[in-house]
Amino acid sequence: FDRVSIQQWIDSGNRTCPITKLPLSENPSLIPNHALRSLISNFAHVSPKESSRPRTQQEHSQSQSQALISTLISRSSSNASKLESLSRLVRLTKRDSLIRRKVTESGAVRAALDCVDSGNQVLQEKSLSLLLNLSLEDDNKVGLVADGVIRRIVAVLRVGSPDCKAIAATLLTSLAVVEVNKATIGSYPDAISALVSLLRVGNDRERKESATALYALCSFPDN
Repeated sequence: FDRVSIQQWIDSGNRTCPITKLPLSENPSLIPNHALRSLISNFAHVSPKESSRPRTQQEHSQSQSQALISTLISRSSSNASKLESLSRLVRLTKRDSLIRRKVTESGAVRAALDCVDSGNQVLQEKSLSLLLNLSLEDDNKVGLVADGVIRRIVAVLRVGSPDCKAIAATLLTSLAVVEVNKATIGSYPDAISALVSLLRVGNDRERKESATALYALCSFPDN
């Protein structure tokens, strides 16, 4: 995704996107991706010390995540238990790619989406934060859309709390990094209009995140 590599790709005579294989224009112009830059700025980079932590600590985190996932997806878990699991999973998935993949493969996405639908504002905020972390993995972006995350996001943009609306808009920005998702989001009823409404009446954070999401979506001509 860095400009130097993209320029080298184009200078080598390639006229397709190396990821989606979609054709590029004959003389493509490079435009800075402020949406992606803003998304990256929302997350702290892992320091060299953290990235080289002992393997035993990594194993402990993965074992811990499995217990948290089990609590989250269990039908018998209370809202308080689910909230605790979500809060800790948000911390673990923020910086650990392996745990993000493990959470996604475990079926926890469906449980998180149920929490978004729960009507419980605190559960909703934490589950959106978890989904945002999971969306950092490129392999998850299309899968999350296929699982129905767009419907939940649009509903939150309409009636959620200010914090939930801001996270929902950021999640759209993350998903829109993948070209096919831009088309899917743009064609979803009320998705763009909900962002525009947030841009008009939201607080500073809501307006910033909705503007960034709209910027990302509007690089797709039909949007």
